[in-house]
Amino acid sequence: MPRPQHPLTIQGVSLNSVAEQFGTPVYVYDGDKITSQIKTLQQAFSKVPLKIKYATKALTNVNILKVVKLAGGEVDAVSVQEVRLCLEAGFKAEDIMYTPNGVSLEEIKEVVELGAMINLDNLPVLELFGQTYGHEVPVCIRINPHIMAGGNAKISVGHIASKFGVSIHQLDEILELVKKYNIQVTGLHLHTGSDILDAEVFLKSGNVLFEAALKFPELKFLDFGGGFKVGYKEGDVVTDMMEVGNRVSEAFLKFCEKYGKKLELWLEPGKFVVSEAGSLLVQANVVKKTPQITFVGVNSGLNHLIRPMMYDAYHDVYNLSNPEGEEKKYNVVGYICETDTIAAERDIAEVRMGDFLAIKNAGAYGISMASNYNSRLRPAEVLIWEGKARLIRKREEFEDLLRNQVVLDL
Repeated sequence: MPRPQHPLTIQGVSLNSVAEQFGTPVYVYDGDKITSQIKTLQQAFSKVPLKIKYATKALTNVNILKVVKLAGGEVDAVSVQEVRLCLEAGFKAEDIMYTPNGVSLEEIKEVVELGAMINLDNLPVLELFGQTYGHEVPVCIRINPHIMAGGNAKISVGHIASKFGVSIHQLDEILELVKKYNIQVTGLHLHTGSDILDAEVFLKSGNVLFEAALKFPELKFLDFGGGFKVGYKEGDVVTDMMEVGNRVSEAFLKFCEKYGKKLELWLEPGKFVVSEAGSLLVQANVVKKTPQITFVGVNSGLNHLIRPMMYDAYHDVYNLSNPEGEEKKYNVVGYICETDTIAAERDIAEVRMGDFLAIKNAGAYGISMASNYNSRLRPAEVLIWEGKARLIRKREEFEDLLRNQVVLDL
């Protein structure tokens, strides 16, 4: 079987040169890929009034948010801090959907003051919100449709045991609160999970949303969430966006006729927008042979990319320094004092100490879930934009570890 051809450049910029210029580990993002992913969604749903609300939790760097804005996207935030980052990036408050989980009414009030759209997912806070604002502040309600979907149990969030959303079986209780406090419900939302392949899941959950929506006369939009599948390795099956777009749009337009007015369709893609745009560049510290396994120990680990350990996620790894070398089987492992496997039993062009490696599909939930575990420093970030490599986050220094510590004189 021929070796898969991995790109050694982004927009003509050598990834080797990025590693040399900025050091490793370093996250590198392709601005053109982010833009093209948003354009793909716009084309797939071109028949309906669409708003793409990029799920900022996937990657919150302000410069990435600016790229999303330039491409015509809006944003979904899950914390007041993410809301503020979106405002810093130039989004208007009305462009921001705020979808928290388990937060206090005090944080929600902060976001109301900032002007973002509020999306609530539990009855106690919905009641407090109604007591506080009545009909004054519009709100969206997140419904749990009780549909199991997604490629991993940890990212399936629409099933009956999930903490997210108000159960569809509690619709009457929602309606009682809405009536009691004259709450202005302008949107309904659901999100079933990630890595969803086909249109049937979206249509099934959409039917739950459509039936519930008939009970709310003031709606302006329905939010179908995200969860579109991207490719992680050669031959991966991915979501057929044109099929999903056409079939969901057709069902949505039919519902709007039944509802009696045109609504907007909102989507909240996160991983779909940024995953394939990002690579984590690392350097081989050691090549360690044992009787059974050859390990490549690199200068990064679960402190920078936790997905392989947390989700059993697959990330392709290739050798930037020796791309034509003879393929050998390796376990690529991190430098963290834990079982810290990035890639197991992978065929990679021969790795030598000092070689630069690229870990693919690292744009989503990479730097945003990074930590200082083992007192390691978080890496730099670089954006390839208009054919140039631009630093968008400085590498941490030792002083950053002490910055917020209060050192006592003991």
